[in-house]
Amino acid sequence: MKRILSLLLVVIMIFSLTACAQEPAETPNEETPGEETPGEPYKAALLLNGTLGDKSFFDSANEGLEKLKEELGPEVFDFKVEQMGATAADEPIWEPTLLDYCDSGEYDVIIIGTWQMIEALANAATEFPEQKFIFFDETFDYSSGGFDNIYNVLYKQNEVSFLVGAAAAMMTTDESLPMIDPSNKMIGFLGGMENQIINDFLVGYIQGAKYVEEDIKVSIAYVGDFYDSAKGKDLALVQYQSGVDVGFNVAGAAGLGQIDAAVDANRYAFGVDSDQAALLPEKAEYIPTSALKNVGNSLIRAIKLDIDGELEYGQSESMGFAEGGVELVKDAHYEEMLSEEIRTQLDELEQQIIDGEIVVETSAGKTTEEINAIKESVQ
Repeated sequence: MKRILSLLLVVIMIFSLTACAQEPAETPNEETPGEETPGEPYKAALLLNGTLGDKSFFDSANEGLEKLKEELGPEVFDFKVEQMGATAADEPIWEPTLLDYCDSGEYDVIIIGTWQMIEALANAATEFPEQKFIFFDETFDYSSGGFDNIYNVLYKQNEVSFLVGAAAAMMTTDESLPMIDPSNKMIGFLGGMENQIINDFLVGYIQGAKYVEEDIKVSIAYVGDFYDSAKGKDLALVQYQSGVDVGFNVAGAAGLGQIDAAVDANRYAFGVDSDQAALLPEKAEYIPTSALKNVGNSLIRAIKLDIDGELEYGQSESMGFAEGGVELVKDAHYEEMLSEEIRTQLDELEQQIIDGEIVVETSAGKTTEEINAIKESVQ
């Protein structure tokens, strides 16, 4: 009997050990007490009322977000860009597209810019008060209240435009430059559409030019949009044919037409918003340098602050030379294109602006009559 009981105990122990051995091991993906699972990345949507490839304003915004994604890693920051088109036929989809992105609830922040999106933004921000927005390159009016979900970043384009105007005025009488007619003092300005931002460029440009040459003449034209490069080229060719030897394009993709005109006319054209000499190396000899609004850098800064919970919504912030919001490209190409004398003067003028010794005028708050008077002063 004892022998049988002993055998039964052995059998029970064997079955017990086998059952323990067959219990599934803990998988490495299974969460254990005290451990945290990785969170979702901060997600942004960049909605462009235009397209990429403008080698200017929208490209700068997109490149800034690409740079931030590379720096932080896609597990921390990710974004989607939506190209809504810039033509009159595209305009009806802008606001519905914005509202669709808000309704999705997928994005920590939605980024849009330009004066053309103000009304759509106000409607979206009201309908979706929990959705955060970054609005760039146009002043948002907070006076009616209820827009604590919008951060507005602006750029002191008049400051960098002052330097371009000064450079153009110095160049137009510089006999050492191969594509200059020193017998006259005529420079050009090509804007996209006439609005407060473009006129802010113009006001700074004229002030900088007159600071150097009081009797300077400025030929001014507007394309009427920011995408028609063929029209931009035609307008710029008229300017060059009238005696302009240095121009400045502030017209987005339409401004690329002025660079093409400079090539055809054997003249100069300053770039804008992106380093257009670097982006268009085959045309770089016609582009002394470019005036940058650092849209990409400002978006990097804003999103980093927002990730840390420190971005102050419900207000505007304006960034100039001192804040790194604008700059003139000063690289080896710039040094090759412009003499040391011109470059030294531009450095001095920039420092005087930063120090407040030169106060650059702005179009903000000026009436149409006041803007026209500034234009007429250089005709």
